[in-house]
Amino acid sequence: MRVATWNVNSVKQRVPRLLPWLEQRRPDVVCLQETKLADDAFAALLGDELAARGYEVAVHGEGRWNGVAILSRVGLDDVVNGLADGPGFPHPEARAVAATCGGVRVHSVYVPNGRAPDSDHYRYKLAWLAALRDVVAAGPEDAVVCGDVNIAPADADVFDPAAYVGHTHVTAPEREALAALQAVGLHDVVRDRWPDERVFTYWDYRAGMFHQDLGMRIDLVLASTPVAARVRAAWVDRQARKGTGPSDHAPVIVDLDVAPDGDIGPVVPPPSAPRARKSVKLPQSRSGPES
Repeated sequence: MRVATWNVNSVKQRVPRLLPWLEQRRPDVVCLQETKLADDAFAALLGDELAARGYEVAVHGEGRWNGVAILSRVGLDDVVNGLADGPGFPHPEARAVAATCGGVRVHSVYVPNGRAPDSDHYRYKLAWLAALRDVVAAGPEDAVVCGDVNIAPADADVFDPAAYVGHTHVTAPEREALAALQAVGLHDVVRDRWPDERVFTYWDYRAGMFHQDLGMRIDLVLASTPVAARVRAAWVDRQARKGTGPSDHAPVIVDLDVAPDGDIGPVVPPPSAPRARKSVKLPQSRSGPES
């Protein structure tokens, strides 16, 4: 079973990239984030196209902002929108959807950005992660959490730690909240498989960040122990970030049981520029992508 996660940064804008990518990579389960469409608009835009490709769809969206979805060719059961007892800002947002696909409980999540350390949105982010932890801890045992977590787990997951000082995505409380989520029994399968590699999933559109490979790894697949034991390949599809009209995120792909393309990883194709030799100032006023 091939599982993928992709923050598409507006599914409407990404249709010319998404549909060919589905045919090329042929994932069995796809978790999408930042769809930015209400449920009926998503169905009108993509329902027929996805059905023709064999996908059932669970969507939890809202117009203009946020939005998550799961596409599955291996079953789609027990769909739940949102997080039980999850916080809002001030009201619950469309940031999580879960379903059982091929015997695995799949969570597609778009974690709040946090905006600025110690802001109300930052505290909301930490509370939201705690609610997600409680949901995952409640089971079942075979589970994956896929999505844009808006946290770089370690300094190795940003191009230059000094560039992020004073910003969100790298602070100790955020990383501790992510570690607490993983402590319920989840494995960061890309990093576990490629512990010493430079690998990112997000590059700001501005200042040539992608072409200089100045990015962050904030899109994760976190798998429970039984699922992690089935991993045969775990990689970032950097090709999907190239060309015309890409998202600012690349998909993360994990193959369970068999690896159709071999033990690919960690990044396909390899970065187009070497590691930065000097400190680079971020092109934005805050550390990362949208909220």
